[in-house]
Amino acid sequence: MKSSVNVRSLTALALLVLSSGQSLYAAEQPQQGGNLTWGVETEPNTLNPQLNGQSKAELILRVAYESLLARKPDGSYIPWLATGYQVSDDGKTYTFTLRDDVKFSNGEKFNAAAVAENFRHAQDPAYCAGSSICALAGRIASVATPDEHTVSITLKDVYSPFLSFASGLKLISPSSWTSPQLKSGGTDIAGTGPFILKRYEKGQQIEYVRNPDYRWASANAKHQGPAYLEGITYRFLPESSVRTGALLSGQVDVIEGVSGNDAGEFKDNPDFSYQHALNTGTPYSLFLNVKYGPTQDVKVRQAILQGLDISPILQSIYRGERTRVWGITSPVDPLYDASLSGKYGNNPTLANQLLDEAGWKNKGAGGIRTKNGQPLSIEIIQAQATVRDQRDVLLQAIQAQARQRMGVDLKIRYVDSGTYTEVRKTGQFGSIANSNTDTDGIDIENHYLPVNGGGAINYSRTDAPEIIPLLKGASLTLDNAQRKTFYGQLQNFAVLQQALAIPLYEPEDQIAAASYVHGVGFRPFKQMPENAYDVWLSKH
Repeated sequence: MKSSVNVRSLTALALLVLSSGQSLYAAEQPQQGGNLTWGVETEPNTLNPQLNGQSKAELILRVAYESLLARKPDGSYIPWLATGYQVSDDGKTYTFTLRDDVKFSNGEKFNAAAVAENFRHAQDPAYCAGSSICALAGRIASVATPDEHTVSITLKDVYSPFLSFASGLKLISPSSWTSPQLKSGGTDIAGTGPFILKRYEKGQQIEYVRNPDYRWASANAKHQGPAYLEGITYRFLPESSVRTGALLSGQVDVIEGVSGNDAGEFKDNPDFSYQHALNTGTPYSLFLNVKYGPTQDVKVRQAILQGLDISPILQSIYRGERTRVWGITSPVDPLYDASLSGKYGNNPTLANQLLDEAGWKNKGAGGIRTKNGQPLSIEIIQAQATVRDQRDVLLQAIQAQARQRMGVDLKIRYVDSGTYTEVRKTGQFGSIANSNTDTDGIDIENHYLPVNGGGAINYSRTDAPEIIPLLKGASLTLDNAQRKTFYGQLQNFAVLQQALAIPLYEPEDQIAAASYVHGVGFRPFKQMPENAYDVWLSKH
């Protein structure tokens, strides 16, 4: 860690200065220099920014890898590595004009050829199989480079969310494609960002150093030129209490992922700042498999949906610091439809009636329902890489409630990345628990398109024909009001009628920082922690 400042020792001084209405560190201008240590909850499963599907890894990877456009709070697009874009009259061709002063951190040219290569590889299943970018890039018919600073991407059909994907793809250097580190990521995989990957110690930390040549921050950045910090170290601290203790004791300067129990340590504390913001995308949900085991029966799925009472569980675990959701996207998403709020759940009488009707009438060992001598057991798969925010505690509480209220045995199984991929491939699971932060309806498509039709994370494995025209209608219009109507109809069918998913809560990000750390915050639109480009230190 860069700083030897003892945060606790500053308490008296902080109170004295704050009582006079002044800032503890009244620096008039941001200061150059210093190294920041940031305690993070999640270790990336790959350092390749295109193949990593962990939302929590965005914080770590976006310091080195950038995109064509950035976004404002209302979702509109502004220049970054591209100076602008145009969409053809038929809605199929997207043309980006690139900056002419950008280079990758290894010195390679950032030009149309380099950008085109990124999109061409995103179409290659050998590179991106299992990643959502493969499904999205699969819509591309051709990629052209009319000149050194222009890239044109033509689609097979009109697809309104494509700009979100194309503008946000994190770009890597031409030499990356021949590197043995391509899939795993590493120092060979160069980006254009304000920091450069220096060292990765698996299970411990990842270090970045300032890119001295950086001059192309996005239009919504707070400054231009190189980053203020000399370097950043992200320490992997998966336990919330450990992260909190590390910040309180001055071992780290910033943490993300603050538990509901620990938020009070930083709120209204003059030694620290505390911020939080809801994510966009799909809520953390239980997706129920319609093709395997007891959840093939819609009455079993509806029974679980109706029988669970999620709100008091969330209150108990998170102390009121998390947001209950009922639909298929985040309350902060422009496509959010609140019509399902309070329309299901906490009805064990109905749940038990549905299970009786489904033939699960008898009670066996421990009160678990049985049919034909088999227990009503449903395996919930949780990827170890996405166990965060006390989700293990949440699943255990849901497990206990399902057993007590309905006689349903929810078996929780934590799996590594390889097993997770294999389980998804075979389809032999009862439920998968997960969330997703993609915006503009991409998250919805990923979850509800058929598996063989582009549904990269269709955990319910639904191929219900009723869903296709709703997704198709939403993808063919740029009118958000119309798209919201389509998605509202879809969520009514998917959740209330078919119980393909049981929404639990909307993930959020929290940042707690020592008072000498300035400039931390959230991305304007997606609302995950912003990269450390604008962060500076009063003391170093």
